[in-house]
Amino acid sequence: MKLSIVALAFLAVALAAPQGDKKPIEIISSNSEMNADGSYSFDFESADGTKVSESGNQKQVGPKPEDIGTVSKGSYSFTTPDGVVLTVNWVADENGFQATGDHLPTPPPIPEHVVKMLADLKAAGLL
Repeated sequence: MKLSIVALAFLAVALAAPQGDKKPIEIISSNSEMNADGSYSFDFESADGTKVSESGNQKQVGPKPEDIGTVSKGSYSFTTPDGVVLTVNWVADENGFQATGDHLPTPPPIPEHVVKMLADLKAAGLL
């Protein structure tokens, strides 16, 4: 028991020790707004070129008046170690989280026979 306490103490000290010469990255701009109607927005940019932006509002997302949720959209960009700037644009709403970016993989096209099958099922009232 005492050995495990001593081991945990050493682990805590090791984790609290400085981790090399990494300095905090300066935030060069930051804005935020929260409104009484539940809408909001914020953005910031850091000295390393990282940019983040987000906005959202309350929306009825279902058939009942109490089916209210927050829908948001935003983007972020950062520079990879090899100097490439990557940007992700995203939306989070009643359809879930959807992210887009030139560097993100995309699904292959739906095969024609699957498209026909889905159309047939829809025409038959099964979808």
